[in-house]
Amino acid sequence: MSDTIDSDLRFAILIDADNVAEKYIKIILEEVANSGIATYKRIYGDWTSPRLGSWKSCLLDNSIIPMQQYSYTYGKNSTDSAMIIDAMDILYSGTVDGFAIVSSDSDFTRLAARLRESGMVVIGMGEQKTPQPFISACNSFKYLDLLYAAHVAEEEAEDEEDAEPPAARAKASSRRKQPSKGSGRKEEAELAELADAPDSGEVPFGEMSKADRRRHLKKIRKTVNAICDKFSDDDGWVSLAQMGNELSKRLPDFDVRNYGYRKLSPFMKSLGAYEFDEPTSANGQRQIYLRVKEH
Repeated sequence: MSDTIDSDLRFAILIDADNVAEKYIKIILEEVANSGIATYKRIYGDWTSPRLGSWKSCLLDNSIIPMQQYSYTYGKNSTDSAMIIDAMDILYSGTVDGFAIVSSDSDFTRLAARLRESGMVVIGMGEQKTPQPFISACNSFKYLDLLYAAHVAEEEAEDEEDAEPPAARAKASSRRKQPSKGSGRKEEAELAELADAPDSGEVPFGEMSKADRRRHLKKIRKTVNAICDKFSDDDGWVSLAQMGNELSKRLPDFDVRNYGYRKLSPFMKSLGAYEFDEPTSANGQRQIYLRVKEH
């Protein structure tokens, strides 16, 4: 889903190397590029430690500046303090419009809130283990493990397609363009069932499980219904564009890619709780509206 952030905004990317794996770097840079321009790219850790050795070639390839912070005392995370001090220095320099704070650590919750108080756009990035207070303190939050899993799956699918003979590839492409009615309905039914099912508690981290998706989908449907109540016309219709904007404001971690979709419209249809109207305006542009289904 596209964010409502100005693509010309200048961002400072601050990465907690103690808390983030180097495999996510491409995802991190792409997400910031979708929202603006990275003017600072800094990563913090004790670079004398062999544990961070896997980051070194990655930093050179992506022009990321390593910021040395020695671990003076065992068990104390001095990296957090260095990131917070640098963030405030950058804030007062007046050279950026926003920050990308990359960590799954709740210690950055107050920093994110303080930056927003100063009018900064704050994008948080971390794994699903990130505590909710840090997620809520950001304008938007990206689950790196989910985006990475989707990226790997997409690359594997492309590799399989490239390995196929041309005739088989064309046939497979034709099948993808004309999916069976049953397969689409099955996916929609599964998401709708998850949204209605009872919560089963905490789940392991990593690729989103059914229990985790269920918890997210319940929250999303409740929020969508609240937006419909507030912004719909007399007949209950609200535009899909406004729905997307409001969802981003109310749910910082909302991203349709977490559920295997690239666009908001098919994701909303998959929930099975809304009806849609797609009139074409006088200038030929299609408008999409939705409202809660009457039971």
